[in-house]
Amino acid sequence: MKFCFRPIIRFFKSREFVFALALLGSAIPLSAATLEVCPTCEIQSIGAAIEAAKAGDRILVNGGFYKEGKIFVDKAVELIGRDFPILGGQNKTEIITVTTNGVHIEGFQIQNVGSSYTEDRAGIRLRRVKNFSIKNNKLLNTFFGIYLEHSSDGVISNNEVFGKAVQEMSSGNAIHLWYCKNVKVEHNHVKGHRDGIYFEFVNNCLISNNLSENNLRYGLHFMFSDDDEYRLNTFRNNGAGVAVMFSRRIQMLENIFEENWGASSYGLLLKEINDAQIRDNDFIENTVGIQVEGSNRISYSRNLFRQNGWAVKMRGGCLDNKVLENNFIGNTFDLAAFSGHNNNTFDGNYWSEYAGYDLDRDGIGDVPYRPVKLFNYVVNQTPEAIVLMRSLFVDIINFSEKVSPVFTPADVLDNAPKMKKIDFKM
Repeated sequence: MKFCFRPIIRFFKSREFVFALALLGSAIPLSAATLEVCPTCEIQSIGAAIEAAKAGDRILVNGGFYKEGKIFVDKAVELIGRDFPILGGQNKTEIITVTTNGVHIEGFQIQNVGSSYTEDRAGIRLRRVKNFSIKNNKLLNTFFGIYLEHSSDGVISNNEVFGKAVQEMSSGNAIHLWYCKNVKVEHNHVKGHRDGIYFEFVNNCLISNNLSENNLRYGLHFMFSDDDEYRLNTFRNNGAGVAVMFSRRIQMLENIFEENWGASSYGLLLKEINDAQIRDNDFIENTVGIQVEGSNRISYSRNLFRQNGWAVKMRGGCLDNKVLENNFIGNTFDLAAFSGHNNNTFDGNYWSEYAGYDLDRDGIGDVPYRPVKLFNYVVNQTPEAIVLMRSLFVDIINFSEKVSPVFTPADVLDNAPKMKKIDFKM
């Protein structure tokens, strides 16, 4: 059978094809232009440069101080700062608002947005934007730093977002995402805000290699956000480390939760979480390493719990969880379990408080370990009793409960406790 090319040739010669080609040519610029902004340039303000630019152009802003607020980016341009030009809001206004797809912002120092009780001002705000990138910027005293709403398919990386928050009610979040998806938040340093990173209704995102420290409330706070991965982040010295609420299929891998101290502080709070993986994390010197409430089908494995007040507090409504192959070293209390019914597994962990023996030398203790101490039960009933922590009385009641359990849950035990600290590199 022969193929006839004549209809195709006639189409390429037709008026319709020529018209379509002309439309395509008008929609895509033949070459992108670079518009330069500086005090002595032809264009002296960023707003004027955006007005003069076309989609695909680059706006190069030279170092200096620009008293510009309410900069609206409504074209797909690259906004590049040279020598970190300063954009100041004079504590009165939001600074950059992006409302179109395909925008890149890099190399600016954005400062002094000013707090407000009537509007959530931000250093950089994106509204209904796709295919964006915000990289290598410094945001200082910006109330909300980087604020995304209904946006997707973008990157926020290598930014410094430093605030001066004093009270939660008068401060915003460093990086704030609301109704977003497919966003990478990586290699940012955030501190001095209400929450370091805040997610609400945010799905399929990657949060990696960020440092969140010295924030008033949480280093990371997210709710109603599914299928997200948090990897290689550090949450240090916040009001509380991380709060995870009402979310599913979360992965928290290789993070560090440290020095989150306070009356109600913890490294990680899990509330109404299902089908999650908590693996290869370090929980060091927190009031509570992990506090779990109403969370099911979670795997806790290969984590280090060291020198926390409580390593793990597991409250009611926690079912089908597996706490396997973790190191519990030097914690005041390794485990607090408050549920009347337990079908959770606690096998194969290393407990520095374990005093059992291993006659067959297979590396596994011959006697099961009960990680819930009677004094832990006493402290939860009467917190003031903590002053007796190192007394002989406490040793006696803990020993008596170990011999004949009455108050502590009989079914919470490690049937195969490790005799030596687990080497996670193996």
